[in-house]
Amino acid sequence: MEILGVDIGGSGIKGAIVDTKTGELKTERLRIPTPKPATPEAMAETLKELVTQIGWKGPIACGFPARVVNGVVYTAANIDKSWLETPVEKVFSDAVGQEVFVANDADVAGIAEMHFGAGRAYQRGKAMVITIGTGIGSALFLDGKLYTNSELGHVLLHGDSAERYCADSAREREGLKWKDFGKRFNEYLSHIEFILAPDVFILGGGASKKFDKFKDELTVKAPVIPAESLNLAGIIGAAMYGEIRVKQAKELAKEAKEKDKDEKGSKKKSRKDKE
Repeated sequence: MEILGVDIGGSGIKGAIVDTKTGELKTERLRIPTPKPATPEAMAETLKELVTQIGWKGPIACGFPARVVNGVVYTAANIDKSWLETPVEKVFSDAVGQEVFVANDADVAGIAEMHFGAGRAYQRGKAMVITIGTGIGSALFLDGKLYTNSELGHVLLHGDSAERYCADSAREREGLKWKDFGKRFNEYLSHIEFILAPDVFILGGGASKKFDKFKDELTVKAPVIPAESLNLAGIIGAAMYGEIRVKQAKELAKEAKEKDKDEKGSKKKSRKDKE
């Protein structure tokens, strides 16, 4: 199935048409800067612009930097606070003029990495996908199954949210060398390892492209490996999530049709019995 996968980040909104069977991008990745401020209206218009430029009329799915439950946003650490309790799927769908599916950005990146990337070798036990960008995203998998909306970038570290201390934005903001960033990030991984004891850490997001520059500072017991799809995982995973939702919608429509048919049959039988 071909679906337009969109990765919505704090600095850019990126998208491409994806073949969900192979994980390959069927078009060049298009990137549009995230609007400032990143309000629902502004981001919806930017998404509409991206869809228009790509010229896509089929299914659309987005990875979004927040906890998203039943199409509604419940956190806003790296986006405008006006997003809180906003029905993001409805806002995007109304703007684009067709249905848009939305899930947490780290979750969808994890889906892609576990299916097509480094996570293929870790389908048993606990695998933790960590995305390092404007914030820190997390996706926890147990025996290949996703525990949604974990948001472990917000555990406390040095009295504040961990991503304020060791996200890539913190490295840029404080002008840290990669070695110093690596030491900070190792503190974070050590904290997560103590709490959850994953069997592997898979690092994605923009900073994962520089893994060789800070890997020597990582001393946790679990293996730490870079994501194979790097910063394309968000786009690929969003499309895969969209495929899941499309199939679910078809199943629900089929069940509703069968239920309606059964109810009509029951009413017809009841009328005959009365006669």
